[in-house]
Amino acid sequence: MKIVLDTNVLVSGLLTPFGPSGKIVRMVSAGRLILQIDARILSEYQEVLHRPKFKFNKDHIGTLLDFIKQYGQFVSSLPLKKHLPDPDDEPFLEVAIAGKAMSLITGNGAHYPTSSREGINILSPSEFLKFYEKADGLTVEPVE
Repeated sequence: MKIVLDTNVLVSGLLTPFGPSGKIVRMVSAGRLILQIDARILSEYQEVLHRPKFKFNKDHIGTLLDFIKQYGQFVSSLPLKKHLPDPDDEPFLEVAIAGKAMSLITGNGAHYPTSSREGINILSPSEFLKFYEKADGLTVEPVE
């Protein structure tokens, strides 16, 4: 299943590895989900993960970004027909649309007005886990 992961979900998954975002990051790492990206998304991941406030290990960040580059699916996209309130969110939706992603997973669903989604499911991490379980008939371990 192809997905686009907003940076806030990636960061949340690393900070709270046993929460819903952490489960999604583990599913990507295990190859159960295909992460769709482009150079803008990869650049944002790199910039945000290196922020001192998170105190992530630089070697671990490098390993994660190398994994994403190797196993992520690079997508070429077109600009949105309708702009989003925050232009920094646009690459995520553009990639999801162009790559025909099943979902864009974000902690900020309100940043993606329905009129701009072009049929893309915008789901929170918890909503996505429920959706995934129903869509694939797979059991995802319960959130503690």
